[in-house]
Amino acid sequence: MVGKLKWFLSVIPLQNVLGWRCVFRRKKTATRFFFLGLMLFILGLVSLFTGHVVSDIEWYSQVRRPWKLRSGWMKDDVRRRGEINIWNSETSKYYHGCSKRRPHLRSAVSESKSNGYLLIATSGGLNQQRIGITDAVVVARILNATLIIPELDHRSFWKDESDFKNIFDVDWFISSLSKDITVVKRIPDKVIRSMEKPPYTMRVPRKSTPEFYLEQVLPILLRRRALQLTKFDYRLANNLDEELQKLRCRVNYHALQFPKSMQNVGQKLVRRMRALSPRFIAVHLRFEPDMLAFSGCYYGGGEKEIDELSKIRKRWETLPDMNAEGERSRGKCPLSPFEVGLMLKALGYRNDSYLYIASGEIYGGEKTLRPLKDLFPNIYTKDMLLDRELEPFLPFSSRLASLDYIVCDESDVFVTNNNGNMAKILAGRRRYMGHKRTIRPNAKKLSSLFKAQQTNMDWVTFARKVKSCQRDFMGEPEEMKIGRGDFHEFPYSCICQKHNGSSMTLEQQYFSNRPPYYEGIGNILVKEYNLLNRYKRHYI
Repeated sequence: MVGKLKWFLSVIPLQNVLGWRCVFRRKKTATRFFFLGLMLFILGLVSLFTGHVVSDIEWYSQVRRPWKLRSGWMKDDVRRRGEINIWNSETSKYYHGCSKRRPHLRSAVSESKSNGYLLIATSGGLNQQRIGITDAVVVARILNATLIIPELDHRSFWKDESDFKNIFDVDWFISSLSKDITVVKRIPDKVIRSMEKPPYTMRVPRKSTPEFYLEQVLPILLRRRALQLTKFDYRLANNLDEELQKLRCRVNYHALQFPKSMQNVGQKLVRRMRALSPRFIAVHLRFEPDMLAFSGCYYGGGEKEIDELSKIRKRWETLPDMNAEGERSRGKCPLSPFEVGLMLKALGYRNDSYLYIASGEIYGGEKTLRPLKDLFPNIYTKDMLLDRELEPFLPFSSRLASLDYIVCDESDVFVTNNNGNMAKILAGRRRYMGHKRTIRPNAKKLSSLFKAQQTNMDWVTFARKVKSCQRDFMGEPEEMKIGRGDFHEFPYSCICQKHNGSSMTLEQQYFSNRPPYYEGIGNILVKEYNLLNRYKRHYI
């Protein structure tokens, strides 16, 4: 080994070896500088990105609570610590519903120039069908189609034979939407005779986008001239262009009106409640047997309850087996009437408050209602307030539900007991009409509190914790967030905020204040908004 080294040194000059060593040292030093520079570059990127995120959080908090950071109308800390007004919102006066049609929008396409006739078969109960009708108008606008008065569901669980004209004012519906779409009562006989085939029938996927309707549905409509969409409930995407969302509001809050005869009976109920008390609470108990069976929850009725609800549950073949206790801990179970009473009492409502119970057949009847009546003795229903006036409505569940809808809408406080269709529709309407107090139980947190209250929690602690967990479930304006929940419950495109003499929708605030890089960090709403802009020319 030593001999080989001597030979190597004798063959290669020493200065060459030293030169290689110097080159190696220079390369090693350069490599160190390269890695050091790379680390500094990465740290700079991280710092830049986190700075954007922090500023985004600060910006978003301003958009979410503009009355706190922009106008100084109310200090959030004070509101959080202080007692909430249980009868009305103190900030509602700064917000108002705004869905007026803008003058630059194109007029409705006439029947003769439209792309064809759109027939709609709705599905479910009254308010599920209401959602379907609202979305049907928007789809007709997207497709440039003439809408036929929608067909109501006669085959659902409730077996109600009511037609559109029995629930809604047809002439008002047609005239109020005349600038947006053309609506007719039926396809003209002349057109039917000229059609080679009957209307094509199809069912679109749930929450389909305008892009889907333009690419998949419109070609069929153009080819067949008439198209029927079946089971039409929640068949349109939740997030749409702002103008289409405003059209949803114009349909839901203005075009869909009950007939005068039904409004008169509903207002009579309201007047009789007002005669008993200047302000009252409407509670949508939603404690009917079908609701409890569908939820898979258990309320302590033993084998009798389990057998009865299991038989009803078999009507829905696709429902999976559920763990009742697990559903309750996840907040999926409606509160019992007694639990609703405990929540109201803990929030601060006195036992002399007047309650209107909006409900169908309550499971367990008077026995189930008794604990609630012990807490709030002044309880009334439409059966107690009406006599012969109610008889024409009795065979029709949708018409009875319409009366409850009117009273709940007019009440000072509306309490929902599940996140069903009536709860969503009325919550959104009450926001639009001035953010009237609307309470949705925070069932997930309340379930554990009810358990603790039954064991060792004193009433003062229980009431304090109930008020705390209900803070963001009282129908306050600041609960509105862009993209939160179902649009029918949170109609953010149709709620305007008054500020310094001007008025701007929450959605306009969102996009006008959005930082230019915000889309780059993956905001889904912005991406959907930009995607829909590509299709505006078809319906705006």
